[in-house]
Amino acid sequence: MYNYDTVTEAISDLKARGFTLDFNLQTNALQCFNPDINLEPEEFEIKEIYRFEGDTNPSDEEIVYAIESKDGHKGVFVNGYGASADVVGSEMMKKLVDHHNQ
Repeated sequence: MYNYDTVTEAISDLKARGFTLDFNLQTNALQCFNPDINLEPEEFEIKEIYRFEGDTNPSDEEIVYAIESKDGHKGVFVNGYGASADVVGSEMMKKLVDHHNQ
């Protein structure tokens, strides 16, 4: 596992290592717009996860996920946690939380 000081550093290195797509969180899926990909929880694996805590501002708290789909698409998904976390469906939440707790 790699160690990063900032979210930007993590994303930059993950992209250099082939995680080039940008995923966005939908209620029950991860979505990429270019190319158009929609991944439900059973269609991807979380390969790496990095958690960052802001020193003084809670809105700086983020989790960076390195994602790989079962058909080989690789990308990055960044999500806040705590008060800034996005609302997600139960299956997606289970996928994200289960991996984070491993």
